[in-house]
Amino acid sequence: MAICTRHSFLHIYKPILLLALEEYFKKPTQETLAEIFVAVNTMDMSYVPHLSVFERQILATSENKEMFLEKFEEMMPAAPDAAGEQAVMTPEGGTRTTYFEIGPGSQRNKLINGKLGKIRDSHEYETSVTYKGVKIPIKVPVAVMPETVGDFSLIQLITTFSTPHSQNPQPFPLHPHLTTNGPYTHPVIVLVNALLTQKRIVFLGHGRPSGEVANHVLAACYLASGGVLKGFTRHAFPYTDISKIEELLYVNGFIAGVINPMFANQARWWDVLCDIDTGRIRISPELKPPPLTDGLSFFNLNPNMGVADYVKHDTMDNAFMEDISHCISSRFGEWAVRARWRDWVLRFTRMATAFEEAVYGASALWIGHEENHVIKGHGYVWADEALKIRDLTANAARIEGWRGTRSYLTLVQESAQLYQAKPIKIVDLHHQIDRLRVLRLSHEDSEKIYMVLKHYVDDYEEINQLLCVIPETQNGIFPIAFGLFHPNQKVRFAVVELLEKISTHMAGRHFFNNMNRFQRLAYIRLKQERENSGGFSPVATEAANGVGSFSTTTTPTTAAGVPRFAAFGPNGRGGP
Repeated sequence: MAICTRHSFLHIYKPILLLALEEYFKKPTQETLAEIFVAVNTMDMSYVPHLSVFERQILATSENKEMFLEKFEEMMPAAPDAAGEQAVMTPEGGTRTTYFEIGPGSQRNKLINGKLGKIRDSHEYETSVTYKGVKIPIKVPVAVMPETVGDFSLIQLITTFSTPHSQNPQPFPLHPHLTTNGPYTHPVIVLVNALLTQKRIVFLGHGRPSGEVANHVLAACYLASGGVLKGFTRHAFPYTDISKIEELLYVNGFIAGVINPMFANQARWWDVLCDIDTGRIRISPELKPPPLTDGLSFFNLNPNMGVADYVKHDTMDNAFMEDISHCISSRFGEWAVRARWRDWVLRFTRMATAFEEAVYGASALWIGHEENHVIKGHGYVWADEALKIRDLTANAARIEGWRGTRSYLTLVQESAQLYQAKPIKIVDLHHQIDRLRVLRLSHEDSEKIYMVLKHYVDDYEEINQLLCVIPETQNGIFPIAFGLFHPNQKVRFAVVELLEKISTHMAGRHFFNNMNRFQRLAYIRLKQERENSGGFSPVATEAANGVGSFSTTTTPTTAAGVPRFAAFGPNGRGGP
């Protein structure tokens, strides 16, 4: 028994299917199937919050369970006869839904189906399906990232193919698109390279449940997507068999799950084989090297020159996988691992943009006109030019293999659409924030960035656009808050005004509350100083009042008048 749905969160229907299957065994009639159909399609999703593209990205990349909590309140209809803040329940089992607050700033509560409860997590919309008199609770994901299908585990996928490699590394046959770190490239990196360069991939799980094999396939789709790229699930076959091999081979760059061991002996059917039983990944001996391209020639790389040409520059992939393994062993959780993979994929696409601009003079992945920007610069930021050349050279073969694939062409189209949706087009916010993170800027250069942010980040969607480039995984609001310690008073006041706007924003208030103690002290002191000097802004700062108990009368400063807090890192414990 199966349910066909357009929703990518199909795992929410599993409890219903279990009850329905049991009922169908008792009464295998069309009426039984009709009851299931009606029950599933009467699930109420009318109150699922509608999020913009920026809101969805902010929610999906945040662990905060109260992020955009107000969106639920906006969607829920108020009871017409509700008196003030009191929740209402109709007699005879009838119900109405409304909200009430226990106190200022408290969590919103809701009365649904006659039961009072809190919205425990804004990432999920809680509803239910009634089947055969049984009310089945359902949690619908609110912000689903692209290429996220089902309830897969990225940790399980990575662990499956990392453990054997860590215990007994085995060399891969060299291929420029796949072994980007030489013969001992991490197997998971080989897999993601195969996905990015659109190779034919087969997951083999002989004797294993088909659901386990399917979950590996779905996890692999997200591995290469990171919630950034698209086009993988469309050509994924979570479970197939040998009778469909002819149809499968017509698909260019498929991702298939099988349990028949015959696939392991047919290297012409696949380019990369992922054996779930052994945890090993194999590259087909019949996979040919790619032709020489302009990009490879630009960096003096030749696919026929052998290993030395490709491993002289480190892609840092092995170091990245060590960090991922540390996250898993330290039990950081699925969200943390997915967030790191998203950062990796986003970094790859931004490097690909720089690669195309270096080799071809322009990139279809960057939409904009820098001559119209109020502050120059766009794209990925490197600490120096030598590091940029090293990264582009090390990733040249992988980038050239990705260009022209489905995911690349889709990203080109979506980049144009996203550009139109951006309220701020005259400055590359991501680039400027990265400059604050990565470079040792002069006071004049950092002043330009902070003043531009203050002037052009103003309304709701503009703040959303800014929050998208300062996710929690990259120290959040820290690069902006560091401007509180700028030697120029005008800049410090501008940063205070920007933080005031963020603190009153629906999502920004959570970023604001994550500032460390030193930043909060500086913010309060500067806010008072600005008010005393006549530069008071009428913007309300409710979030700031929560930290108003800190003393701000003895802030130590350097000889240049810069608060000593500027020497502290994002956790207030020292460091860069």
